[in-house]
Amino acid sequence: MFWRYVIKQLLMAPGCLLVLIALAFWLRRRRPGLAGLMFTLGFGGLWAMSSPAVVELAAHALETEPAMAPESWAGLREKADAIVILGAGRERGDAAWGGEDQNTALALERVRYGARLAKASGLPVLTSGGLHYGSPPSEAWLMARSLQEDFGVQARWLEEQSRTTWENAELSARLLKAEGVQRVVVVTQAWHAPRARWCFERAGLEVVSAPTGFAGVESARPLGGWLPEGKAFWQSTQLLNEVAGSLGYRLFYRAEAVLAMREASNAQPRINVASTISGQERQRR
Repeated sequence: MFWRYVIKQLLMAPGCLLVLIALAFWLRRRRPGLAGLMFTLGFGGLWAMSSPAVVELAAHALETEPAMAPESWAGLREKADAIVILGAGRERGDAAWGGEDQNTALALERVRYGARLAKASGLPVLTSGGLHYGSPPSEAWLMARSLQEDFGVQARWLEEQSRTTWENAELSARLLKAEGVQRVVVVTQAWHAPRARWCFERAGLEVVSAPTGFAGVESARPLGGWLPEGKAFWQSTQLLNEVAGSLGYRLFYRAEAVLAMREASNAQPRINVASTISGQERQRR
């Protein structure tokens, strides 16, 4: 696990770009031409990924699932049986909340949107996300607590074992199919929605996409958005990770894996009901 993490960080930005710049410095005397090329690629990559204009273009290409019009929210009950909110990590030990872990900003964005959809449609909610750091609480539990305490919506199911989007779909499908649910509204970031749909459909569920947090919109930055900024770089890393994930999923998750998953879905799942949230909270404290 340690080396997997190290290799991933070096292959993804900014690690790979910093490696190029470091190699350029090391080769500057022995291979000046190659060093110049490496520096140009490394520095140029950092600049491009830090530019809001590049984020806008890249996100627009990834965000292929259309936004759901607010006036259509109430009609979701005719198209789906449940709402699934996908986890997006957690922040550890926030002192403002007594040192308790909290949802990330992305997760809260999904929770807020999912809550609005649930209130408008009356559909039950499942939160999906496992142990991000290998220890409790799970992402699903954190989102369910926020739904209940911040937005007045109670999650009916908690899927607390998944670590990837594929597992979000596989394990959520097991829980929902046991309850007779076949159609779901999947709430996630707009750039992540196509991969989420792909996974949930292969888990045997009918999907209505509910993307939120669109990044492929006009940035309104000076100079056309070509000046670098920190937020743009962070967004670029998310988009690059999504591109890698989409390609990797189509390479590694083949038909036989889907068939095996569907056979396993006949097993009776362990269901975590939202009414246990307060009890779990007391145990954690």
